[in-house]
Amino acid sequence: MSIFVNKQSRVIVQGVTGKEGAFWAKHMKDMGTQVVAGVTPGKEGQDVDGIPVYHSVRRATADHPADVSMLFVPPKFTKDAVFEALDAGIRKICTIADGIPLHDAVEIRRAAMSCGAMVIGGNTSGIISAGEAMLGTIPYWIERVYRKGHVGVMTRSGSLTNEVTAEIVKGGFGITTLIGVGGDPVPGTRFAELLPLYEADDDTHAVVIIGELGGTMEEEVAEAREAGIFTKPLVAFMGGRTAPEGKRMGHAGAIVTGGRGTVKGKTAALTHAGAKVAKKPSEVGALLRSFLA
Repeated sequence: MSIFVNKQSRVIVQGVTGKEGAFWAKHMKDMGTQVVAGVTPGKEGQDVDGIPVYHSVRRATADHPADVSMLFVPPKFTKDAVFEALDAGIRKICTIADGIPLHDAVEIRRAAMSCGAMVIGGNTSGIISAGEAMLGTIPYWIERVYRKGHVGVMTRSGSLTNEVTAEIVKGGFGITTLIGVGGDPVPGTRFAELLPLYEADDDTHAVVIIGELGGTMEEEVAEAREAGIFTKPLVAFMGGRTAPEGKRMGHAGAIVTGGRGTVKGKTAALTHAGAKVAKKPSEVGALLRSFLA
């Protein structure tokens, strides 16, 4: 099984005629994703690698019913594109845009929550359900890293994701679904909101989170575990362990505020909740084995 996207998912690609949209839509198809239609205003009637193009999401879904939308849309147009997908009834959306205006990100999250939808991103490389489907910009060679198995992965980092997931595979495991929530201050979906999906998936036996200093998403995971919302084995690795105190590192969301958001504080909260925290990526496989052996 998998969460969010699988081989049965029917996907439309907004921004499919752009350079990035066309390239990655073809790659998504090659990875097994059912890309049924694309959307670019003013380009209806075109064809991108066998994907029919429409003016709007409503026109596309009228001919090709879909339940997922993948956005390759510039940051300043992302909010309108998300709202268009929501208006057409799509409730699973992924956007890779980096630098979505903060007030737009807040409106996107609020709109999605109001209608029971889930938006992944922005500032994410995407989502992959190993052996089934992929959304976003995860490269071809990644199939060597993202082997099918029983470990779910949630990540805030792009650069650390491949390294940590390679350690999962090296430890003798594979993944069900990896979701990059993105590194922006206001992601469409937070770690703790994904935990119930992994909890309900019988094929996911454990979850690894790849976090970083700043924000409170990792503390929220600890709270969800303490509350019994997530009961499966949990392993975490967090970037920024050696960052100078008070210094923002990397992502816009990597900011320590109000005494929360430090790697030390996150580690303490997760450990208290029964998770195991790796000090370096190479420890992740061994920690999983200690849970699942």
